[in-house]
Amino acid sequence: MSGATIIDGKAFAAGLRARIAEAVPAFSKATGRVPGLAVVLVGDDAASAVYVASKGKATVAAGMASFEHRLPADTKQEELIALVRQLNADESVDGILVQLPLPKHLDEQAVVDAISPDKDVDGLTPISTGRLALGLPGLVPCTPLGSLMLLKDHIGDLSGKDAIVIGRSILVGKPMAQLLLAENCTVTIAHSRTRDLKARVQQADIVVAAVGRAEMVKGDWLKPGAVVIDVGINRLDPAKGETKGRLVGDVDYASALELASAITPVPGGVGPMTIACLLRNTLVAAHRRAGLADPEGL
Repeated sequence: MSGATIIDGKAFAAGLRARIAEAVPAFSKATGRVPGLAVVLVGDDAASAVYVASKGKATVAAGMASFEHRLPADTKQEELIALVRQLNADESVDGILVQLPLPKHLDEQAVVDAISPDKDVDGLTPISTGRLALGLPGLVPCTPLGSLMLLKDHIGDLSGKDAIVIGRSILVGKPMAQLLLAENCTVTIAHSRTRDLKARVQQADIVVAAVGRAEMVKGDWLKPGAVVIDVGINRLDPAKGETKGRLVGDVDYASALELASAITPVPGGVGPMTIACLLRNTLVAAHRRAGLADPEGL
């Protein structure tokens, strides 16, 4: 029987969302308005539509204003950037999120670049990225921020820990490494070209898997007692003899339970933290834009 602790991201996210909702009235009293989050969806991608709807519901549930902008798939680049600039200038909007991926004819980076860094609740603009690298205050991508919160809640002080981040995306891998460095971890970034990945993972006290390959990290890759944050969300393919529709992470969960001291499940681990941290970033952005101190406890 495994002694691994299951890190309940769903419960932690619910607590964070409750604290955000409790902080909104004080902001409203100080400013005369509620924080506002604008989400832009281009096209009719089904998964993106579900994400946008869930973000809107969570925003309203936290007492904030939700502004949804749904544009047709054939929207032109200049039209989308014009909308982003309009939202930059809208005083009722504190956070802007353009749902990715965009249709192929649109330049994602140019669209992200158009977002005001003060409203960049996804933490993806070059200025937000640069501030994170320099250790300056800024808005941090939601999934790595949520992952860090779960790590600190479980471990406490991360100083001196050996951490490996598997994956180097701008959404998760690179910002996750920066956040761990800021917590005084010794950080390795691994990727598809890394040699002898198993041996490197076996040295790590903290393993963050964000590579997008179903159950790639096996239990015997882990150092005994390692804490595992599994960012992956992969739907198994019945055409390959896999269980139809089953969601799994980037870590082989069953075998990892044998050696890890703690692990996030999929689903119910990192996923719920992403939307909670989006709300957190929106509230923080609202405070900073109003010249107020960051809300405590978030």
